[in-house]
Amino acid sequence: MQRFLDPVVLAGISSLDLLAKTVVDGFVAGLHRSPDFGFSQEFAEYRAYTPGDDLRHVDWNLFARTERCYLKRYRGENNSQLTVLLDASNSMQYTSGPPNKMDYARFLSASMFYLAIHNQRDAAGLIVFDDEVRDYIRPSTRQGQLARLFAGLEHATPHARTDFAKPLQHFQNALHRRGIAIVVSDFYENPETIVNNIAPLRFRGNEVILFHILDPQEIRPALRGSALLVDLETDQKLEVIPEYTRTSYRNKIDTHIEQLRSRARGAGMDYQLLVTDQPLDLALREYLTLRQAGN
Repeated sequence: MQRFLDPVVLAGISSLDLLAKTVVDGFVAGLHRSPDFGFSQEFAEYRAYTPGDDLRHVDWNLFARTERCYLKRYRGENNSQLTVLLDASNSMQYTSGPPNKMDYARFLSASMFYLAIHNQRDAAGLIVFDDEVRDYIRPSTRQGQLARLFAGLEHATPHARTDFAKPLQHFQNALHRRGIAIVVSDFYENPETIVNNIAPLRFRGNEVILFHILDPQEIRPALRGSALLVDLETDQKLEVIPEYTRTSYRNKIDTHIEQLRSRARGAGMDYQLLVTDQPLDLALREYLTLRQAGN
């Protein structure tokens, strides 16, 4: 089984259904409980209150003793709703070796859909966007929904530039019940702008997860000589030398990642960096284990 979990091999699996099952079977193995958190009767843990949370779930007895506001979280037994917002802008085409960022994002999204619908019987939906909303599949549990979602992922074609404002507005307008919103992107935008656009989802009581997809060469470029870099979304060109990638560029990308991580978590969102040479089942198991631990 492990050979199927290598990103290069995953890229060669033609069926998203098989790929999702393979990945999910991999990262669920070893987890002792469902990674989902709803508001059922089995207590799981406490979580600090953030604006937009349902006050019905505040532990007022604890507040009376400590003057601190915490919510009780429970193991998910009730059906929930999952919506994946998938960035299909041009920059998602980049790759230094299979799979490219778009395919890795597809693998991730397919795995989340499979987990939600097949393992947890939750509703799931998809929004594909760049600077416009290109596709919307309403969350549902009806028969054939998983196939519709996989078809939406297959047809998601990178083009244009990223604009987080429009898809987020579309999501809010279409939202009829709170649930989990997963934003999958390379997040090439100012971290403050990203979080400010996504934050309103938290105010409606949604749980928000940011999966940050990057190629390893975007984090630590390995240049042997000068190179001409081309922005896939703007066509802007920049000639760089290896010294720049080892110093200034590294500082900039590290700062960008850290600012996005800290701003997202400061706004009550989960954040996880995923690198395309990383086995997806291991990355998701690590994330879900931390999620279960309340980190």
